[in-house]
Amino acid sequence: MDFLCLLLVLLHCLASTQACGKTHSHVFNVEEVPRTRLCRTKSIMTVNGQFPGPNLHAHRGDTIVVKVHNHASKNVTIHWHGVKQPRNPWLDGPEFITQCPIKPGASFTYTIILSTEEGTVWWHAHNDFDRATVHGAIVVRPRRGTRYPFPHPFQEFVIMLGEWWNRGANVILEEALSTGGEVNSSDAFTINGRPGDLYPCSSAGTFRMPVEHGKTYLLRVVNAAMSNGLFFSVASHTVVVVGSDGNYVKPLSSDYIMITPGETMDLLLEANQPPDALYYMAGRAFSYLSLGSFPTTATTAIVEYVSDLPLESTKPLLPTLPYYNDTAAATNFSFALRSPANAAHPVDVPKTVDQDMFIAVAINELECPQASCAGPNGTRLRASLNNISFVDPPIDILEAYYAGIGGVFGENFPSMPPYYYNFTATDQPLSLLLPTLGTEVRVLEYGARMEVVFQGTSLVMGDNHPMHLHGYSFYVVGWGYGNFDKKRDPLRYNLQDPPFKNTIGVPINGWVAVRFTANNPGVWFMHCHIERHMIWGMNTVLIVKDGEGPKEKVLPPPRYMPPC
Repeated sequence: MDFLCLLLVLLHCLASTQACGKTHSHVFNVEEVPRTRLCRTKSIMTVNGQFPGPNLHAHRGDTIVVKVHNHASKNVTIHWHGVKQPRNPWLDGPEFITQCPIKPGASFTYTIILSTEEGTVWWHAHNDFDRATVHGAIVVRPRRGTRYPFPHPFQEFVIMLGEWWNRGANVILEEALSTGGEVNSSDAFTINGRPGDLYPCSSAGTFRMPVEHGKTYLLRVVNAAMSNGLFFSVASHTVVVVGSDGNYVKPLSSDYIMITPGETMDLLLEANQPPDALYYMAGRAFSYLSLGSFPTTATTAIVEYVSDLPLESTKPLLPTLPYYNDTAAATNFSFALRSPANAAHPVDVPKTVDQDMFIAVAINELECPQASCAGPNGTRLRASLNNISFVDPPIDILEAYYAGIGGVFGENFPSMPPYYYNFTATDQPLSLLLPTLGTEVRVLEYGARMEVVFQGTSLVMGDNHPMHLHGYSFYVVGWGYGNFDKKRDPLRYNLQDPPFKNTIGVPINGWVAVRFTANNPGVWFMHCHIERHMIWGMNTVLIVKDGEGPKEKVLPPPRYMPPC
């Protein structure tokens, strides 16, 4: 391990009230390799030649050190999604937020400090569309000597949901950015990198999960898709949700789940069905967009019982999934999750608030000369938070903030939209469609008890926006349809057992309220996890100032950071 990485680990241990766990070392070789799907072969970005990439395993309180060698022909960064990285934003990973990219031929070492995470989190590229193929799970088991708060599973499986384009994902992105129009739909959804039997040229590689009758299995499901939430189910089986986003939840039985891009779900599956049949697990799009804007075929994998009984049929049974635009099915599942709220896993939701933010989440348009762009009515598509469409700075914001470099970002991200209107109305004035371009952040005092309300809007095209906050988990205290009412809706907040999440879907024409305490100093990205929305500017940055005590300050920067 590099000396500086070891020093960071030791500093964290000394500053922590909990004993340090083990340190795990890995090497990531980012490289382009050929892969064949849907009857076609193309070159994709991978880590260690794997798609999906390698899964990392650790226990709560451990540290993971990953040395990344970039052998590819383009820049890359890696983000550790759902890992709080206490006081260590330098190694969080988002391009031009906390670091400049790792250039071709260069190397960089990440130190991933696991603190309160327990369950499934994940890692992925955080630049351009590279995360379409550069991603993997991080499995965080309970601290050594402790147990799961549910019966120990017989075996665990990572189920990575994703998308596949027949052409290069970054080529698709570059075309959209050059024309100003929509990003072309992917050609398939995938389970563990494979589209499954229902797609052409795909049966031979379909993922198969062997089970024994009477045993219970833990499925660690990650939605690494770029554009869509997904309904997911296992034919003839009920799953029990026991965790989400690296935190436990009260056991919730369901015939299906809905999982937005960026989310993780931990599911118990009891193998209790007749072993003489095959069963599909399947994922299908959840979307408000019109048919044709996403693959309509479900991705599948096969659950097969280990048995001496002959199969009644070699054709697996399909699960019944909600229809693609079944909003009630999506919200009924997503907002049924609750924290355990017990002595072993207490909640610490702020009961009062020091600072609140009301953020309108919107798709926007920019005018083009002679209406020459491919967006609606010849415009260019953008996206915004509170009408500010984020623009990447020339150097990373963390470096500029830490070194006092001026002119890189402003501190004027507003705590409310520039004007209030009927956010969810069908017809909106054209003047509302135009955002302001800028690199604006919000500075928070250390220890501030925060409330953020994300308000969905109907501008251009409404959607379910999975909002993700780096460096933190937050309590999802409320949600609803229509416009948020500051006098009425907080009276219905759940302050007893709200789920503790790092990614939450804002329902179309609705709102979500979250609370957290700003006790992790640093520079932290907040953005929509639908990739094209993030690239269009649906982002901002929260800068949490240092506190007064030595354990409340950002750790010193590593000796080497990639240069811009």
